[in-house]
Amino acid sequence: MKLSQFKFDLPPNLISQNPSKNRDESRLMVVHRNTGEIEHLQFKDILKFFDEGDVMVVNNTKVFPARLYGRKEKTGAKIEVFLLRELNKQNRLWDVIVDPARKIRVGNKLYFGDNEELVAEVIDNTTSRGRTIRFLHDGTEEEFKAILDTLGETPLPKYIKRKPSEEDRERYQTVYAKYEGAVAAPTAGMHFSRELIKRLEIQGTNFAEITLHTGLGTFRPIEVEDLSKHKMDAEYFRVEEEACEIVNKGIAERRRVCAVGTTTLRAMESTVTARGLLKPAEGWTNLFIHPPYDFSIVNSLITNFHLPKTSLLIMVCAFAGYDLAMKAYEEAIKEKYGFFSYGDAMLII
Repeated sequence: MKLSQFKFDLPPNLISQNPSKNRDESRLMVVHRNTGEIEHLQFKDILKFFDEGDVMVVNNTKVFPARLYGRKEKTGAKIEVFLLRELNKQNRLWDVIVDPARKIRVGNKLYFGDNEELVAEVIDNTTSRGRTIRFLHDGTEEEFKAILDTLGETPLPKYIKRKPSEEDRERYQTVYAKYEGAVAAPTAGMHFSRELIKRLEIQGTNFAEITLHTGLGTFRPIEVEDLSKHKMDAEYFRVEEEACEIVNKGIAERRRVCAVGTTTLRAMESTVTARGLLKPAEGWTNLFIHPPYDFSIVNSLITNFHLPKTSLLIMVCAFAGYDLAMKAYEEAIKEKYGFFSYGDAMLII
């Protein structure tokens, strides 16, 4: 398929700037693949669609405060440094994106904090805006992380046109976030409150946890019309034995197995046995899922409403079927659903 087939016009006022008052009270569109029916509910109504023995698979990655603001040595020019991933803990080497890139060269020193609590040196260029930097900090790992936590800002996407608040530290995160490493939240999971999870567990739904640290690659624009030529940035994932046992039992018993979010779905599809079961794995995945695609494990998906012409929308179309997914998006715009990270949810069954 071609990239241009995934274009649609989105009114800017539908891009949610804030989360819903309560996590589980965002809106929920339910898309039935077998009939084409579309329902409009509230997220907590998801209870109706899951029974005893069904499985929800969630991504337990944790977002860290990845956006830093500082200034350049000598000139004092203001700069933004977006931390992507730690390359070497001992040497405090990080892969980052810088802005404005043209002003930040190899050898430059960068200062962060009013009292210059943190200093970094630019070691290498990686891409047009990418750099490798080394933080010059002699303290312990705990002290270094505490400074990053204080100086760093919640990495809200740029389409949220406001400064992050203290509330965002909690709300731009799932309630089950455990392992730090993501620079973007697995947003489908942000609709789950602790109360809703408890109610699902009481009625017999099993939860399995996997980890995929969402990087900026998930959101990087696709620049080729022929989708088979697009290369995804690799993201770290881990699927452990316990999750495999829960998921594979659900498959064997022909239960509903639901991926909570496209990141969860990517991680699971990256480690499948020849018999279509989930197997333990740890590593990096650059799997790009686009139609036509045969999904091995899950038979339902919870996801948010995504940007046009992105890998996330394309994956949703592969799962729901192109025509039905695009019809659902048309309906979402007509019904004024909230889009993107703080927007509403879709359940595809």
